Amino acid sequence: MGVEAVRAELVRTLPDDAIVTHPAQLRTYECDGLTGHPVVPALAVLPATAEQVAAVVRSCHRHGVPFVARGAGTGLSGGAQPHADGVLIVLARMRRILDIDVANQRVVVEPGVTNAEITRAVAAHHLYYAPDPSSQIVCTIGGNVAENAGGVHCLKYGFTTNHVLGLQLVTPTGAIVEVGGPVADTPGYDLRGVLVGSEGTLGIVTRITVRVCRTPQTAKTLVAYFDSPAHAGEAVAAITGEGIIPAGVEMMDNLAIRASEADAQVGLDIDAGAALLVEADGPAAEVDAEFDRVLALCRDAGATHIRVAADATERAQLWKARKAAFAAMGRLSPDYFVQDGVIPRTKLGEVLGRVAALSEETGFRVANVFHAGDGNLHPLVLYDASKGESEAAGKVAVRIVNMCVEAGGSITGEHGVGTDKACSMPKMFSEEDLAVMQRLRHALDPAGLCNPGKVFPTPRLCGERPGPYRPHPLEAAGLAERL
Repeated sequence: MGVEAVRAELVRTLPDDAIVTHPAQLRTYECDGLTGHPVVPALAVLPATAEQVAAVVRSCHRHGVPFVARGAGTGLSGGAQPHADGVLIVLARMRRILDIDVANQRVVVEPGVTNAEITRAVAAHHLYYAPDPSSQIVCTIGGNVAENAGGVHCLKYGFTTNHVLGLQLVTPTGAIVEVGGPVADTPGYDLRGVLVGSEGTLGIVTRITVRVCRTPQTAKTLVAYFDSPAHAGEAVAAITGEGIIPAGVEMMDNLAIRASEADAQVGLDIDAGAALLVEADGPAAEVDAEFDRVLALCRDAGATHIRVAADATERAQLWKARKAAFAAMGRLSPDYFVQDGVIPRTKLGEVLGRVAALSEETGFRVANVFHAGDGNLHPLVLYDASKGESEAAGKVAVRIVNMCVEAGGSITGEHGVGTDKACSMPKMFSEEDLAVMQRLRHALDPAGLCNPGKVFPTPRLCGERPGPYRPHPLEAAGLAERL
């Protein structure tokens, strides 16, 4: 009844084509990049302005209806998973670049603008937007803000939170407020910092002011090949241990190399145990000196051979291969779980060794491709859902996350918690920690309607089993029917 009341109100507020009710069309939005727990929303709407978003939220608040914001649906933690009895607010139509301030290196955008579009908009001014997730050609800045996305160059340039200056927010009660501003620091509490990475649980961002950076004078890229990820990890520790902060340091193991090369065909060595992709950028003299030292440290760590990109075209090809790694896994396996944990750089060899042992123990292949420079692992557990392997593979993925915490790290670096890792939150935080976070959430959303069921563990979430639908025992016995 609540959703029907909301729909009846929105018919007077939104265009006809902005309200989706047909079951087949609603299934378009049943999941984000985490596909194991599909949920069809009761209603989906596509507002085109902040005022329309606010109208939807006010209606939901008035009738006690849950709502979830969605961008491009490229998230990997179930953060945009709909609510079966709620409204999905799709921000895909809010795609305007509102202002470009070249002198002050600021750009104001709506949440549906893709990450890569910001760079394209300012490239002629020798500027670019530094955070660069692998999905940057399709992922939207609103989703980047929700998850505090990083990317392959986050080691040197930081995450989304380091580049967002101000936000326009529709609160969970439907008010439109401004947080932060056009300058690097504003007086008062840092609510901007609270909102970036809050996974859509504290409101819906409808406008973002970001800072853009000057394009570096020059850049150099190399691929160093090693017999094993452990040896490549030693090179990473040596590079950062000398105080060198490259623009990016990425690692791929043999499985990831094979998949990426089959997809991108850029000449990667498919027999290598591991590949380390390192890029230095900045003033030419600084880059030359830094790059020479990186080459020496890679050789000292046991690099079997090193390929240096000859020009910008070859550099782009190498990064294309790295950014295609997740999608390329489809060449190796029909299904996979993508995990996202963080460990201290000094523990890379140890944890990768434990992951390899777990793979051998369970029989599930695990491909590793990750941001080695800041210890942000992305192990991919390969499995076949058609053979009933979903649940067992999911348990392997959870064990890897727990390893990261045991090593002094985190359950997520950039993908977020969402529904995927909500049950792992107590592994990292005490009851008191979680209670403080919940108090903040309830202060802004006392009714609990804004993206409910995400981030925090609940009995419902933690009792769920991953993978495709399984009949309830009563259904199997013919005593109940699935609707």
